[in-house]
Amino acid sequence: MIGKLNHVAIAVPDLDKAVAVYRDALGANVSAATDEPDHGVTVVFVELENTKIELLHPLGDNSPIQPFLDKNPSGGMHHVCYEVPDIMVARDRMQAEGARVLGDGNPKIGAHGKPVLFLHPKDFCGTLVELEQA
Repeated sequence: MIGKLNHVAIAVPDLDKAVAVYRDALGANVSAATDEPDHGVTVVFVELENTKIELLHPLGDNSPIQPFLDKNPSGGMHHVCYEVPDIMVARDRMQAEGARVLGDGNPKIGAHGKPVLFLHPKDFCGTLVELEQA
């Protein structure tokens, strides 16, 4: 059911510093920062040949990233995102398999302008999983 790895998301306490590491030290192509108010984050994408790294920084006081950074002050891997051909079919299959879809179970539009859902990390080996419609 899942397709290719779309991105690995890393929560960062200092977005400018993280951008500098990827752009200057590693020589990667780094996008401009984009605020995603519906998700409570500011995102930057590091473009790689075979996938992307998404740098996440809290946007606003109610950001879902802030509790993660409170527990991991240096930042760290937050989630992995896999592409699926049909988000609703994927959601229904995950729920039928007993996986918990976070939120109200309905997709939101993600940073790439496509529908996304998040799956509970306890159902996926301790890893928060994002599904994005390809």
